[in-house]
Parts: sequence; C-alpha cells; structure tokens
Amino acid sequence: MDGQNAQRFLWHVICRFSIQLYFVKVPIQVMSEGHNIVLMSNHQSEADPAVIALLLEATNAHIAESLTYVAGDRVLIDPLCKPFSMGRNLICVYSKKHMHDVPALVEMKRKANARSLKELALLLRGGSQIIWIAPSGGRDRPDPHTKEWFPAPFDASSVDNMRRLADNSETPGHIYPLALLCHDIMPPPSQVEKEIGEQRVISFHGTGLSVAPAINFSEIAAACENPEEVKEAYTQALYNSVTEQYNVLRAAVHGKQGLKASTPTVSLSQPWNQ
Repeated sequence: MDGQNAQRFLWHVICRFSIQLYFVKVPIQVMSEGHNIVLMSNHQSEADPAVIALLLEATNAHIAESLTYVAGDRVLIDPLCKPFSMGRNLICVYSKKHMHDVPALVEMKRKANARSLKELALLLRGGSQIIWIAPSGGRDRPDPHTKEWFPAPFDASSVDNMRRLADNSETPGHIYPLALLCHDIMPPPSQVEKEIGEQRVISFHGTGLSVAPAINFSEIAAACENPEEVKEAYTQALYNSVTEQYNVLRAAVHGKQGLKASTPTVSLSQPWNQ
C-alpha cells in the first residue's frame, strides 16, 4: 500500500473498465477453488502495477494485493523506477530486448532467468496464484509515423513458456488477456534505451483496464497442424483480444466517448460510481 499511496497524486483516474465484471467474478471464483490465473497483458508504463491497483481499489483491492508481477530487471537497478514497484510482489526477469546489452553479462542473466522460472513454477504449484506478465518484453511505443499508440506484439516463446508453466503446475490454470491504457501518465522514451536513467515526464490523464474471458489453448490446438503453428496461433489470439479491448479503451478515454465506447464484447463500467 505504501507504493500505491506514494503514487496516488500522479494521476486522476477517469475511467475503470471491465468486461461485464468478468475480471471481478470469474477469477475470484476459480482462485477460491485453488486454480491459478495468468494475465497476459500489454505494458504501457513503469507505473502499471500502481495503476492496476488504483483501478481495482474501490471494489477489489485484494486482487491487486494478491497479484505477482513478472517484471524487468530495471525495477531493481534503476533508482527512479524502484518507487513504482514499492509494495508489489515481483519476480524479475531479464528481457530479451536487454539480454545482450552487455555481452559479458549474458550468461549471468540467463541463469537469473532460470532461477526466476523455478520460483514461478513453485508459486503456481501451490495454487491460488494470479500472475501478471507482459509477453511483449517491454513497454508499448507509438507508431513512428502515425504517432498512434498500440499494444506491442507478443513474443510467442514467452507466451508458450508461461502457458507450459501453468499447465505443468498440477493445479488448473487459466490464461486471460488483459488490456491496459495508461501511457500518458508517464510515457516511455520513443525508442528502447540501453542506458539506465531515462527521462520521466508525468501528467494527469484517464486510464483504463479491461480483461476478457480466458482463451482455451486446447481449442486452438485442435485447429492447427503442428506445435509451432499452435504456439503462434495461441499467441495471436491473446494479442488480438488485448488489441480489441485496447481500442475500446482508447475510444473511451482519448476519443472522449466514455462508457458509450462499449461494444457487444467489451462492456465498459465505472464500479465506484454505481
């Protein structure tokens, strides 16, 4: 809660979105049965964990408190990044985007990632876990030509590794696509930077969160001919869902349509106003 309170002044929450309260009802039910939940999400800002917590605070604070975030190593080594992860449950991994920044450290990073995967496997084996991961391996960036923001593509290997961990945990697991819109409160640099110490620019802005129903791996696998095709198809299905939700959030917040931006599959709400 300390990190959440420290960051509260950074933004004014305009909108909180869910899909017919799917995020609130179904995951709580499956967690109470000991099942695991994996949230495959886009990643917009270093403050994503705090944004998620604040958006859930009024109605489901315990969900945010239970979340374990798979985070990049910079939350540990960048002094200006650390405060945005205060009070969060973290498992740190080295992103592929930064794996070879320093060639001499590649082997160390790989071993550290292996330890993190083992830790994650132990958590999932215990059941009743809710894990957030951004399989793009980094924050979203705007299109260099149109300047439009969109979710960065998901890495199929990252998705498949997480799915395998969930499937092999001896506890039922469910994978939900999550869309988050909050880049304006603290946007990343336009390009991925190797050096620590990027400039932070903060502002007040509306934010949105959406979670769609779980995507069943077996159903997608049945329509594919080989394992590689299955891996790519499942990753694309998750990404497409996140993108669909994100576009609705963008229409609601940036398009100023508010709840009128709802679609038959993405129903927007503001639970604290009900």
